[in-house]
Order: sequence, then C-alpha cells, then structure tokens
Amino acid sequence: MGRGAIFLDRDGTVSKEVGYVNHVSRCRLLPQAAEAIRLINESDFLAVLVTNQAGVARGYFKESLVLEVHARLEALLAEQGARLDGIYYCPHHPTSGSPPYRQECHCRKPRPGMVEAAQKELGIDLSQSYMVGDKHSDILFAHSVGMKGVLVKTGYGLGEIEQWSAEWTEDPDWIADDLLDAVKWILSRNDE
Repeated sequence: MGRGAIFLDRDGTVSKEVGYVNHVSRCRLLPQAAEAIRLINESDFLAVLVTNQAGVARGYFKESLVLEVHARLEALLAEQGARLDGIYYCPHHPTSGSPPYRQECHCRKPRPGMVEAAQKELGIDLSQSYMVGDKHSDILFAHSVGMKGVLVKTGYGLGEIEQWSAEWTEDPDWIADDLLDAVKWILSRNDE
C-alpha cells in the first residue's frame, strides 16, 4: 500500500482568496498555512496541491503564469521550512475559452484526474488520504475518490457553511477554522 496524502486546494485554503490570481504578486499565503504544511512534512503524509485554474481557459492569464505563481508559492513556503510534494492543476473549462483549454477534461475537479495522476506518480493510498478545501465541492470530490474531506472556514468556506449547508447532500468529515486546524485534526486521527 502507498502513503496517505493530504490534498490541498490552493486559493482560499493555502493562499488568500483574491479572485483570479492574474499576477504573481497576488499570491500570498494565508496565516499559519506554512506551519500546517510543515506539520504535514513532518508526518507520514504527503502534501499535494490540487487546483482548478480556469482563468487560463477564460483568457484571464496565460498558463505560464500558473507555473510562476506556483514557483512563488513554493518559495514562500520554503522561507518558512515547508514544502509541497506535488502540484497538480487544471487549466481547462468545459464552456469558456478556445480549444485546447475549452474542453470537457478528466482533470477538472470534481473529476478525479489530478488525484489519479498524483496517486500514480507519488504512490498514494487514497483510502488513507484527505482533501482540504474551502468549498463543498471539495468535499464531494474527496468522497467520490474514497478520501475524507475537510472544509476550512477560510476563503469561501464560512459563506458556504452559512448559506448552503442546509442543502448539502454530503457533510464534511470535519469543519476546521483554517488549514492548520484541519491538519492538526487529521494528524490526531492518524495517531489514534
């Protein structure tokens, strides 16, 4: 069996939700995000970023900017002694933009393509893995591939809870204040 992973949504979970990140300077870590990822690094889990970046398909920025933003994100984390074990993103959108970016792809969450790529490349056991994100769709995504899902109150999370939780078809396995709270909960479960 492979190792478990903690899959992380980017905007609103690891970095501040600022709308489309159309310039590298707009990429800023959320408070305690580096500490949370450092805790993952010190555990048996892998830290893997999975993010939809439809701004490419919509023509808001080029795909090369996504790579620059991820390089900045990694540098900001490294400054605080943290690292990501993998970064996966989807630049597609099913109805916006022009081909090749406008397409019904297998990688756009909630479809499993990014997680399947990480599973294959990093030897991940999804049954021992978690998804942490700020949208209920991250929870549905997690459950669809056999992972547990944690919703954070940062980014869109608090609004999702207050406005839509009565209509959820599936509940999160945990609701956390932020990424650090989520990681501590996951690691405490793993120690049981």
